[in-house]
Parts: sequence; structure tokens; C-alpha cells
Amino acid sequence: MEIDYKHELPADDARARLGALADYLGNKWGLKVAWADPERATFTGKYLVVKIKGELTLRDRVVQFRGDDPGFLWRKKAAEYITHKLARYLDPRTQLADLPRA
Repeated sequence: MEIDYKHELPADDARARLGALADYLGNKWGLKVAWADPERATFTGKYLVVKIKGELTLRDRVVQFRGDDPGFLWRKKAAEYITHKLARYLDPRTQLADLPRA
């Protein structure tokens, strides 16, 4: 599964917000998130019966999500969830401090 999400934030702000999103995913769903470097994080875990494995990469004005395909039954829901979370966490109208981490 591949998602490219465009945003208008400076790189440092986007990176901090992706860190908040990583905290949220770890605290809420138990996903293990590891930052390989400041622009790339890998994540693994399981939600119900679906194994989750992928990578999030911060590029200039684009966040790229690359992950294993969860299968036909979950594909659309997974893509909607990821896009929704990226939209929320990369929304410049929301302050970083106001983004949930749990």
C-alpha cells in the first residue's frame, strides 16, 4: 500500500507532528515505531487479525507511507485511516501541543 500525502508545513514542524503521530499510534494501538533517521520511521504491530508493517518518510512537502497490503477486506479502511491521521496531524491550523499522543 502506498500513500503520498502533500502538506504545507516546514520540515521541522512536520517532523515534530509525525513524532506526535508515532507516539499516538504506539500508545493507542501498541504499534512499535522506530526512527531510522529524522526523516524515516518504520512501524510494526498487529491490529485485530491484521499485521501492520511499513515505513513513513518525510520528503519536501510530502509524507510518503509505504506499507504491506492488509488485504482486500482491510485495504480501503486502512488507507482512509492513514490519510485521516496524516490530515489531522499535518494540519497547520492545529497546534502541535493540541495533538493527541494517547
